Amino acid sequence: MKGSLELLKRFSEKVEEIIYAGKILHEKGWVPATSGNISAKVDEKFIAITSSGKHKGELKPEDILLIDYEGNPINGGKPSAETLLHTTIYKLFPEIGAVVHTHSSNATVISLLLKDKVELEDYELLKAFPDIHTHETNITIPVFPNDQNIPRLAKKVEEYFKNTKQAYGFLIQGHGLYTWGKTMKESLIHTEALEFLFECEIKLLNLKGKI
Repeated sequence: MKGSLELLKRFSEKVEEIIYAGKILHEKGWVPATSGNISAKVDEKFIAITSSGKHKGELKPEDILLIDYEGNPINGGKPSAETLLHTTIYKLFPEIGAVVHTHSSNATVISLLLKDKVELEDYELLKAFPDIHTHETNITIPVFPNDQNIPRLAKKVEEYFKNTKQAYGFLIQGHGLYTWGKTMKESLIHTEALEFLFECEIKLLNLKGKI
């Protein structure tokens, strides 16, 4: 009984975090209509995640589901169609506490312009990531082809990140951004940083006459 009460308390805390994040992402215009999804690690067995088809700026507690690490709902409901991408990230990086997926115009456009990867170099804002302490660095955000077969896409994501030391996020072509952090606050910071950097890259491509 005690364990169940502790789990419920933790889940309730994560529900509040997700609702708050949804409002922030909606205000930024990064999750239009019912797009995007948000999750938070409850403990080593369970994850809280937005249910399918919900407007992220108007989330209610009942719109957040408790799932296990295989994506199975514990308290009923229909999890996001991309749940396996979230669970894959938590399995790859046990230290991660939250995952954010946006459908912003910048993330969508740059994923179509640069269909393999986005390389970000010499930006001061790269220091938004905790392990980066100088602008004299570069990171790569991989771009995966969009795929309605989520298990297959999740496998590609898993294979990529098993073989790289850089783990800041990824794009799905014509779709959007996935990024994460140790906390929901950190995940939102990483989202904001990457959204800004994608906008800078698009402007640079335009100024250089490449688009």
